[in-house]
Amino acid sequence: MPNFILTEPNSQLTMDTDVLIIGAGPAGSVAAQMLNRLGHHVVILESQQFPRFSIGESLLPQCMAFLEAADMLDAVGAENFQFKNGAAFSHAGKLTEFDFRDKFTPGWGTTFQVPRGRFDQVLADTAEKSGVAIHYQHKIVAANFDNPDLACLTSVDTSGAARNWTARMVLDASGFGRVLPKLLGLETPSSLPARQALFTHVEDRITTPNYDRDKILIAIHPDHHHIWYWLIPFSNGRSSLGVVVPQGFLENREGTPLEMLRDLTFQEPRLAELLADSRFDTPANQIGGYSANVSRLAGDGFALLGNAGEFLDPVFSSGVTIALKSAALAAPLVDRQLRGQTVDWQTEYEHALRKGIDVFRAYVEAWYDGRFQRIIFEPVQLASVKAMVCSILAGYAWDDNNPMTQRCGKRIAAIAEICPPL
Repeated sequence: MPNFILTEPNSQLTMDTDVLIIGAGPAGSVAAQMLNRLGHHVVILESQQFPRFSIGESLLPQCMAFLEAADMLDAVGAENFQFKNGAAFSHAGKLTEFDFRDKFTPGWGTTFQVPRGRFDQVLADTAEKSGVAIHYQHKIVAANFDNPDLACLTSVDTSGAARNWTARMVLDASGFGRVLPKLLGLETPSSLPARQALFTHVEDRITTPNYDRDKILIAIHPDHHHIWYWLIPFSNGRSSLGVVVPQGFLENREGTPLEMLRDLTFQEPRLAELLADSRFDTPANQIGGYSANVSRLAGDGFALLGNAGEFLDPVFSSGVTIALKSAALAAPLVDRQLRGQTVDWQTEYEHALRKGIDVFRAYVEAWYDGRFQRIIFEPVQLASVKAMVCSILAGYAWDDNNPMTQRCGKRIAAIAEICPPL
């Protein structure tokens, strides 16, 4: 078990353990579970109290393989979350669907749509039951990696009491909190333009006969192709609803965030039809400038997981997939390093993770400049190309055998060139 050492009369507590993880979200909990199963002592420090609200509710099938590898899939499956088998896209009366089971890449073709508060709690609880210690409401305020053999973090709890924690390795899975990038000066500007999102949960009351709750719906504003919406149904009759707009688009609009979201939502014909009887019963949140990057994903004594390292855009629901991929990549490398083996973090982790992130980035960029939207709504889609694109939408961005993950920009441009404009 980890050693607890009470130090000076100031009541600071120093914990010696193998791995300290910042954040109990999906990346942190999955990494902790994997490392615990490999025989290492793991402690998670989480700034909030679970359950807590979070967006990113629509998982991708690629996530299932990572949950399965961490022995967490049964716990997730027992929750009766909304089944998901694909994505639907709506624009100006046109509707096109992608069934993830028809993808090019082998592997899982279905997944879930999850209220993140409950989903994240399930993962954290599963890791804790396996022996991972989780300390909630501990905010990291300092980090020291001067000692090459021992990293030190300082946290403050809700009472204001400070604690020092030492470990041989630190994994930052703090998501949008981006703890180590801020403390170590690793943040760099994102290559993506700044955007804003408004989002809430609604009692959807959808009774439209041809509506498929097994798919996320992504809708495009009829007059502005760079404004899009998500509708993510849950199994309890509620849905996550959000809109993404260019930074500054909302500045001169009147009303509360919820009123603005409702007004924008009913400008899209498909959503107006589906949500005609819905109850907007929860205040809307907003976030801006969420795209982020860092100068490096790993250093002496630490590695960044998921959104703590880089976040692109919510349009293809890639956030949780990247988070779980980073945990699955990092855990065996940490295991090797703790056992005294040499690890090339730049090649084996950073380059390996960024390969898929760069694929997602290419499709995000093509979405906003309209090229990928033209491909999505191509009326006569070649089955083989659609299957390859379907794999990207299902999260398999690291599949080197898929031609659509190679030289993405040029392939997207070539296919878009022969597709009619929206």
